Amino acid sequence: MAGILTNLRNAVITGFVLAIILAIVYMAMGGAFDANYTRFFFRWLHVLSGVMWIGLLWYFNFVQIPMMPSIPDDQKPAVGKHIAPKALWWFRWGAMGTIVTGLILALLNGYIVNVLTIGAVDGFANRNHVILGIGMWMGIIMWFNVWFVIWPNQQKALNIGNKYPDLAADAKAASARTAMLFSRTNTVLSIPMLFGMVGAQNL
Repeated sequence: MAGILTNLRNAVITGFVLAIILAIVYMAMGGAFDANYTRFFFRWLHVLSGVMWIGLLWYFNFVQIPMMPSIPDDQKPAVGKHIAPKALWWFRWGAMGTIVTGLILALLNGYIVNVLTIGAVDGFANRNHVILGIGMWMGIIMWFNVWFVIWPNQQKALNIGNKYPDLAADAKAASARTAMLFSRTNTVLSIPMLFGMVGAQNL
């Protein structure tokens, strides 16, 4: 067991193996790999990606950013050079996975046009399409912020990949502030976005 739990790759593989076992149990009890299962599968991937994305978003905003001022100056490079770049990799690809699987799920469910138009094609008669559509557009805005604002500015602020070795300190500080403000914007949006996603399925 220690060989599994002390190695992240082995632990993640074990998690997926257990999920496959659950799928086998589902089949053994009369389940079928049909259209309904396909929709479930992409919803599961959507949730997995979303947990990775929003979990890291909240880690940045509830833990890393507030703690940075209290970290001694000689220790801050360890965060910027080792922890943050790796977290940002999972962060942006978690965002991509969430958006892609969400759009596929909406397509499979037959309501992609309805939600992307926030229910306009229904004449706003279906409240679930309106709520889910608003939540989806908040998610799309958040995804855009991650890929086209936060990530480019963090690359500059942290000199990720050594792409900006000569960038002035004030420019780095400005990029860091921009990344922080858009990350905080995503934190604000994540709360009503999750309301829209969960509300459309349960209200």
